[in-house]
Amino acid sequence: MPRRRPRTVLDRMRTPRGIPGFLKTASVCALIAGLLSPISQAAASETVNAQATAAANDYCGNQCSDILPPGQNGNATLAQILLNQAFGTQPEHAEDQLGPYADLAKGYTGLTNDKINTFFNDASFGVPADQVASTLKPAGRSDVTIVRDKKAGVPHITGTTRYGTEFGAGYAAAQDRLWLMDVFRHVGRGQLTSFAGGAPANQGLEQQFWRHAPYSEADLQAQIDNAVATNGERGKQAIADAKAYLDGINAYIDASDSGRYFPGEYVLTGHKDSITNAGTIEHFKITDMVALGSVIGALFGSGGGGEVNNALSLLAAQEKYGAAEGTKVWESFRMRNDPEAVLTVQGGSFPYATKPDDPQGTAVPDAGSVEPEPLVHDRTGSAASAGATGASGEAARTAVSSARRGMSNALVVSGEHTASGHPVAVFGPQTGYFAPQLLLLQELQGPGISARGASFAGLSMYVELGRGQDYAWSATTSGQDIIDTYAVELCQDDHHYLYRGTCTPMEKIEQKNAWKPTTADGTAAGSYTMRVWRTKYGPVESRATVGGKKVAYTSLRSSFMHEADSIIGFQMLNDPGYVKGPESFQQAVQHINYTFNWFYADSEHTAYYNSGDNPVRANGVDAEFPVWARPAYEWRGWNPATNTADYTSPSAHPHSIDQDYYVSWNNKQAKDYTTAPWGNGSVHRGNLLEDRVKKLVQQGGVTRASLVRAMADAALADLRAENVLPKLLKVINSAPVTDSAAAAAVSKLQAWVAAGGKRTETSAGSKKYADADAIRILDAWWPVLVKAEFEPGLGSELYEAMTANLPVDESPSAAHGPTGSHAGSSFQYGWWSYVDKDLRAVLGEQVRGPLARAYCGDGNLGACRDSLISTLKQAAGRTAAQVYPGDDVCSAGDQWCADSINHRTLGGIKHGKISWQNRPTYQQVVEFTSHR
Repeated sequence: MPRRRPRTVLDRMRTPRGIPGFLKTASVCALIAGLLSPISQAAASETVNAQATAAANDYCGNQCSDILPPGQNGNATLAQILLNQAFGTQPEHAEDQLGPYADLAKGYTGLTNDKINTFFNDASFGVPADQVASTLKPAGRSDVTIVRDKKAGVPHITGTTRYGTEFGAGYAAAQDRLWLMDVFRHVGRGQLTSFAGGAPANQGLEQQFWRHAPYSEADLQAQIDNAVATNGERGKQAIADAKAYLDGINAYIDASDSGRYFPGEYVLTGHKDSITNAGTIEHFKITDMVALGSVIGALFGSGGGGEVNNALSLLAAQEKYGAAEGTKVWESFRMRNDPEAVLTVQGGSFPYATKPDDPQGTAVPDAGSVEPEPLVHDRTGSAASAGATGASGEAARTAVSSARRGMSNALVVSGEHTASGHPVAVFGPQTGYFAPQLLLLQELQGPGISARGASFAGLSMYVELGRGQDYAWSATTSGQDIIDTYAVELCQDDHHYLYRGTCTPMEKIEQKNAWKPTTADGTAAGSYTMRVWRTKYGPVESRATVGGKKVAYTSLRSSFMHEADSIIGFQMLNDPGYVKGPESFQQAVQHINYTFNWFYADSEHTAYYNSGDNPVRANGVDAEFPVWARPAYEWRGWNPATNTADYTSPSAHPHSIDQDYYVSWNNKQAKDYTTAPWGNGSVHRGNLLEDRVKKLVQQGGVTRASLVRAMADAALADLRAENVLPKLLKVINSAPVTDSAAAAAVSKLQAWVAAGGKRTETSAGSKKYADADAIRILDAWWPVLVKAEFEPGLGSELYEAMTANLPVDESPSAAHGPTGSHAGSSFQYGWWSYVDKDLRAVLGEQVRGPLARAYCGDGNLGACRDSLISTLKQAAGRTAAQVYPGDDVCSAGDQWCADSINHRTLGGIKHGKISWQNRPTYQQVVEFTSHR
């Protein structure tokens, strides 16, 4: 069955009919005229002075670089969209970072320091006079200047007042991402379909995020009020900054509306008329920023959940093996604290969410009683189609899983092991590939602000990931558990529950959406209502019985109602008066309640800190399973009115300063620190970084180029081929392979392993993989070998329950996560640790933290070998068209295309596919030469 790539917003963009040709011509002429507007001599002189001041505060010595594909310009007029759709032409700076980003996949092997900016941008402060492309005083203001550079069109915003600086940040963000910002404020409010069209994927997207944060307007405003009230002068400054930022956005909306150069998507979705200019682009308000923040927090910064799924798999294990043995089997697959897991912090112990000796309050459902809580009601028209209901189902499954898309990586080496004696870092977030991109680049220079880097569109009042005057920082998703499931006992009816002994009504939150066909999205008219029942213990996710009692399972997240709180930490990171070294950096990120791993480098030090509001759980509560909603099992110090609680102290969070090196690819943070996802064991994609960086450090003399090469090499590695396939082949080769088909397949796989096990083109642009047959064989083999290895021993019911906790595979061509297929990020979740440990046990090798029993061939080497050969022959016989069935981007059998990265359109501009890389979307390469 062909795979379908999720389509949202404007994936189905079509050229509008009935627009006169003269209008298209006039629009293009107006565009060209705007681009050719001269810069006054006075403005040019002021620009030179401002850029010189910025450069004087730059301690990176031309050794800071960054990249963010496809390009800085994410806005396009109607004329530009029409030209792109008809001829493939790109607006200026819409994809000029895509080529260098893609080229690293084949260009990294001989990389030297002097060639880094062939593949990255120069991220120095300021713009040299001969590189200034444009200078703008937004809205005629005298207190801020936006200078854009020639190479990438990045805005360098310099303000003489704090208000002006933030006004400029908002204005520049709207210049680059207005349409995208509008899309995501509607996603956060659960209103995407009404705004952009009722395509099934749009329905799934708004459902997935709104169920995590079903906020009313009053809820959004309360978060703003709380952030101000609890953070003193910094809180007041944050609200002032936000208001100035919004003023800048809205000034651009007004200017582009009256000048008729607003994004063309507003015409194509029916919000503006291309001839009369009738219609409205709604101004942004401060609660929109909270709605945007809730999307980012849910997507990248909230670990945990999945307790009901955990309970169901435990029940299946106990049904199969009995209570004691079943629990032992379950724990061995869960891998809460696997001794073979790669760690970011290499010393010390940081116990969190550990298994209690005597669990208390666990509320495991009765077998067969769990029913998911329906989110969507009253479907009409196209909302009742099979595609729509399918999208809803996928959104629901994604929402309740603990296998959240973490993404992002970091490689940081201390100065003790570098050629220069200064630390070197290569790091960034994997935020998927969108057109336009979710992030944008900017430089901000003003009173109390001095930074360059990336920010999420619509939240770019501060640089969120980037560099300051003499330091740089980045983050990866950490995924520790800040979400718990409570079993609230029902009373009176299905919408009343016992809260501390009192029968209490649930709060009904609804969002009604309706849509009709537009030029951009021809989905037939339809409507539905999203409905969430909220309790003091969070929104209801499912219903069941526990010991015969009717309950609702709710999800309580420590960051629920607190998405705005993290603004203070980002404000501090941008403040050169606050961040002066690793200790103050750690203090700044302690104010961020999203679950992230934070990394830091300056000219002398490196540092790491794991952020997030980790609740202090009651003694005896096992965070892996639902617990009763009773005072004895609530978070300690929990106040339901504000959803605040006692949190673990900063010293209890994994942290470190000046470790020899740090690596992170969403792996385990530290010893005894339980991560929410399953399977964090002996094989993890973090090993791809650990092995390479450790080798570099042992050799010494690490440079920016050598660290980039290590990252880029790992980005092409197939984790299964590098870390598991050698064990599979060892079992098979434990006796001579006499079957000719199996022998041929083994030969191809061995040659691929010997060549490095990478998924790389034969040559740049060939769109054909070296070792293509071996790659095809492993892609076909992995899912069938895992099933054949484990299902006989586990039984079908338990095997299915375990795969609900952790998917078997996540190859580049798989459709997974909120970005679907063609998303780059791969090998985060899979059964590679299970296969590795099981095969080593069968081979008689030492295994620390083994599975509870042997599965392959029931522990017999010969039987295991027979099973592997049988499934290998089956896989080798599958054609490329069967392994890569094709989708709306690729034809069946096109292996390279199946893996390829395709920027998922959220607007009217489309980009070409690039070869697969498993690397950050936004990425920095930094080495500071001095310190203030």
